[in-house]
Amino acid sequence: MTDAAAAPYRFAPGVKFRFDDTRQAWIVLAPERLFMPDEHATEILKLIDGARTADAVIDDLAARFDAPRATIAADVLEMLQDLIDRGVLRR
Repeated sequence: MTDAAAAPYRFAPGVKFRFDDTRQAWIVLAPERLFMPDEHATEILKLIDGARTADAVIDDLAARFDAPRATIAADVLEMLQDLIDRGVLRR
């Protein structure tokens, strides 16, 4: 288990993840930015609750989609790091 996979993730202050009725899509609202995550990113973001670690997210997705954990892990960790770099998520 890596440090990145063991740390809980949460949305950064001022960032909201919600379903937008007007767009009929999940969105991430950040100060002066709007992200429209794709279907895969949405499934990951729905699991970010401030307590769940990347390992827990990966395990949940691997079980739910009956996919190889290693494949899921690589994609999830890459996406989480990208969102940290953009200031959307924190550990």
